[in-house]
Amino acid sequence: MDIKRSGDRPSSQGSRDYFTGSVRIEPLFQAPPPARVVGASVTFDPGARTAWHTHPLGQTLVVISGVGLAQREGGPVETIYAGDVIWFPPGEKHWHGATAAAPMTHIAIQEALDGKTVDWLEPVSDAQYRKS
Repeated sequence: MDIKRSGDRPSSQGSRDYFTGSVRIEPLFQAPPPARVVGASVTFDPGARTAWHTHPLGQTLVVISGVGLAQREGGPVETIYAGDVIWFPPGEKHWHGATAAAPMTHIAIQEALDGKTVDWLEPVSDAQYRKS
């Protein structure tokens, strides 16, 4: 058994290479091999969002507070609320973040394939974000 105590894992700011706006990432867990699941709590300030990206084995988001937005390539921008659970299949290009008016926090859960959990792509433009 391994217990990670609250406050033992330092949070970090989301890299400007992969996020627009202010984003705080708090690591929650990274299972040791042979398991490959990784989880983090991610808080987006109003207007903050990820870049477009994919996950080799998919991603689950559990919205725990606030109101957010999520979009898969070619689909509509969806409003997501506390309590919603979102699944992005492997390789599906997508983005997610807060609305312009409210922050949003979600738990992000994904598995690593050959040590990689995400493939980052281009930023979500202001025009794409405003379509919400």
